Amino acid sequence: MKIYNSATHAKEEFQPIEEGKVRMYVCGPTVYDNIHIGNARTFISFDVIRRWLIASGYEVTFAQNLTDVDDKIINRANEQGRTAEEVATEFSNKFIDVMHRANVMDPDVRPRATKEIGPMIGMIKTLIEGGHAYAADNGDVYFAVRSDPTYGEVSGRKVDDLMVGVRIAAGEAKRDPLDFALWKAAKPGEPMWNSPWGKGRPGWHTECAAMVHRYLGCPIDIHGGGSDLAFPHHENECAQATCAWHEGFANTWMHTGMLLVDGEKMSKSLGNFFTLEEVLEKHSAAALRLLMLQTHYRSPLDFSWERLEGAENSLTRIAGTVQNLHWAAAHAADEPDNMASDALGEDLAACGRTFTACMDDDFNTAGALAAVFEAVTRANQYLEDTQGRAAVDEGAAIAAAGVISNWLGTLGIELPELEEELPAGLLGVAAGLCAYTGDDVNEAAERILAARAEARAAKNWDVADAIRDQLRDMGLVIEDTAAGSRIKHA
Repeated sequence: MKIYNSATHAKEEFQPIEEGKVRMYVCGPTVYDNIHIGNARTFISFDVIRRWLIASGYEVTFAQNLTDVDDKIINRANEQGRTAEEVATEFSNKFIDVMHRANVMDPDVRPRATKEIGPMIGMIKTLIEGGHAYAADNGDVYFAVRSDPTYGEVSGRKVDDLMVGVRIAAGEAKRDPLDFALWKAAKPGEPMWNSPWGKGRPGWHTECAAMVHRYLGCPIDIHGGGSDLAFPHHENECAQATCAWHEGFANTWMHTGMLLVDGEKMSKSLGNFFTLEEVLEKHSAAALRLLMLQTHYRSPLDFSWERLEGAENSLTRIAGTVQNLHWAAAHAADEPDNMASDALGEDLAACGRTFTACMDDDFNTAGALAAVFEAVTRANQYLEDTQGRAAVDEGAAIAAAGVISNWLGTLGIELPELEEELPAGLLGVAAGLCAYTGDDVNEAAERILAARAEARAAKNWDVADAIRDQLRDMGLVIEDTAAGSRIKHA
């Protein structure tokens, strides 16, 4: 398995620190509002990465934080006349709920910043003792960037280049413009905790380093997030952890690409800003995942409602193929066409090898999904090739349905359940066509199909077309399959 390491700008053979185990951390949201689909892309991407690592036999420990104390939360609370805790609690719960709706697995560990103040203070004390941080007279504590000779390695930046245009803002007491806050002195009305430097709260970059060290240990195998976090957030995390514990921080850094909407950057001012919640009100989580995974996680993703509708239609077609395979298996021949079944097995095995190779190549979900679509094409061809000869092999059909569903399931994509139960209205159609007076809908369907077959054999196209039209008005179609014909929902 090869993974692209953002820090080295190269694909590297993945070698976990502990054989068979993976420790993985992905930065969670700042809970002051509903997350948008750009955030969702990151969380869905790493959910799939985690799923594939598990499917590959690794024991994965996955941690993701909730930033529940931050300037944005405080500002939102002040705007709404609420406490920061009330805002953070509301949007923490909403985030967890919408992740469930998006079929994103819960992390093994979900620490909250407000519950980790002690470990953060302990890390800051260690940094001060090591000469990597200092307390200002106003109660703030800053990390001394130039004390870390490796600073810039995560994002590929040089310290001297970062100095261009950097100034010390009013009210800041740092010694160097590049230094960043580890602890912020308390301001009236803000959440605050006691510390050796007075009452205050942690800086944003402080929490993740302390949480990783506490729950996963350093270094970890994989640290991930959106590309916008590479600098300064991940750079600053790494600097703190490296200088505090001298053990390294993350062996592999992974970052997702930007999400665009109709080719433009998502922005409220452009009217193309969508939350995950409102997208899932209109479309299924499976369709959204399919759309997102058709683009490699590191590449820019172009979202549009048209593409999402297309993904929905693709899922329906795939589900239809799986349903047809199961139906064909239930009506399989006593003497199936073994040559066709063997060919299908070989085709699916080739698709499976491609699927695995793509996922092992830096989680190339676009290539993996192409293999799934190819498998669907091969399965449909199999059903077509055995058309009218009742030559379907039960085992081959069930196996084909299973592998298609399982591959998608590995990506967290659940196929829609197509309606199978036929409506009672078929009883009336059968009564008019062939004087059927029973109450068994399935038997009525068989009588209708027999009447249609008889009409077609007699080249009585008007009757055959009338049967088709009556069914169409009920939202039904006749599908001619390998083992005969059936009536199904359109």
